[in-house]
Amino acid sequence: MSSVSIIGPALNGIIPVLCVTLAGLACMLAEAFRQRDERMPIGGLGVIGLCGAAVAVMLLWGRRAESFGVVRADDFGLFVQLVIIGVGLLTIVFSPKAIERDRLPAGEYYALLLFAVAGMMLMAVATDLLVIFLALEVFSLALYVLTGLRRHECASTEGAFKYFVLGGFASAFFLYGIAFTYGLVGSTHLDKVTSAVQAQALTGNPLLLVAMGLLLVGLAFKVAAVPFHMWTPDAYEAAPTVVTGFMSTAVKAAGFAVFARVVLLALEPLRAEWEPVIWVLAVCTMILGSVVGVAQTNLKRMLAYSSIAHGGYLLVALAAGGEMGRASILFYLVVYAITNVGAFAVLALLSTREAPMEHLDDYKGLWHSSPALAGLLTIFLLSLGGFPPTAGFVAKWYVFSAAVGAGQSGLAIIGVLTSVVSVFFYLRIVVMMYMSEKQEAAALPQLPGTALAALSLSAVALFYLGVFPTRLLDLAARSVAGMF
Repeated sequence: MSSVSIIGPALNGIIPVLCVTLAGLACMLAEAFRQRDERMPIGGLGVIGLCGAAVAVMLLWGRRAESFGVVRADDFGLFVQLVIIGVGLLTIVFSPKAIERDRLPAGEYYALLLFAVAGMMLMAVATDLLVIFLALEVFSLALYVLTGLRRHECASTEGAFKYFVLGGFASAFFLYGIAFTYGLVGSTHLDKVTSAVQAQALTGNPLLLVAMGLLLVGLAFKVAAVPFHMWTPDAYEAAPTVVTGFMSTAVKAAGFAVFARVVLLALEPLRAEWEPVIWVLAVCTMILGSVVGVAQTNLKRMLAYSSIAHGGYLLVALAAGGEMGRASILFYLVVYAITNVGAFAVLALLSTREAPMEHLDDYKGLWHSSPALAGLLTIFLLSLGGFPPTAGFVAKWYVFSAAVGAGQSGLAIIGVLTSVVSVFFYLRIVVMMYMSEKQEAAALPQLPGTALAALSLSAVALFYLGVFPTRLLDLAARSVAGMF
């Protein structure tokens, strides 16, 4: 009885992660026992694991469960976990057609996807820098393989290799930052780092500034902030389209969860030192993502630069800080996850082996051949551009309002201007779909009913959050308050 009372509470904080990890292992076993031509619903195992994780998250809500002293399932981490779980579920729903078209090994695909989700979920609730690093490596290794899973394509292999090499460098920077932090503070736990920085008057210590800089480099790479974005266009273009949607959203959710814990919690005493750095990163990221995105003709590369720009808007909220800035980060992550996964899912559903539908010209006259998907893609693009009454408009409004309220009016102005620039390449796709002559192309593939239903629900959610955002914003504010 005593062992149960000790082990049970110790595991509470990682139960959602365990559910997803066990589902990933089940997918590996199913693939091992599957016959060569046997059809097996392996994705269903992933859905069960993710739904179980979501239930566990809801049961842990408000309890602030801790595991082994290095994991704290507070409401902030649980909120981010729900975002990652939602992205994982949508990705699995949109995956069967992509697996069949690209001849991907289903068992490996779903197992890697679930292991990536598990690593991101652990990263969202970790309160120790070493555990954050291990979680980061778990999901990064899974994503490296997923990016190059189309082994028969040289571009896929090249993109995965670039992602792997640059990711290795970024991980090394992050690990060196952890080493410097431990050398100065004597601990890698975020709470102890905060206490030591405050108590020992380390604010002006140059080695602490070096440690902070190294940690910021590692995190900036993961969220594709400029100038650490070089891997993003090649990796997004190389990966299967559904995987690209997963990478562009779930990685940002996990990355900004750690960014918030490290910057707004552990390094809060050093705000005067890191705030200008975040300011510069945000400006460079918004400008480059928007301006270079205009010049792209490949739709996946265009959305890659769009993803970079949106990372810049999240950095604006991070620089703003305060209650509104922190809440706007979570709200923006939810909206961006729904929008970007939906946009990439439409691209994946339209693509065939003969016509990958990756260039702008491929979407000329899409309204005539597939009005449903054209309409859904229009909604997602308008939300990415920040048009009312979609949730994308509300998300940007709250981010820029938080910046103005924190005295960062310059960031807000630059954010608005870059948003106006980005509108051009979103509307260019819409114009091609509705106002260009119909292209002579192969017949579109039959669309799965579950995928269309998921896309429709996503579109409805964007309009709902655009008209009634208060409830989610209040939930985000309460969740962030639980982190402190």
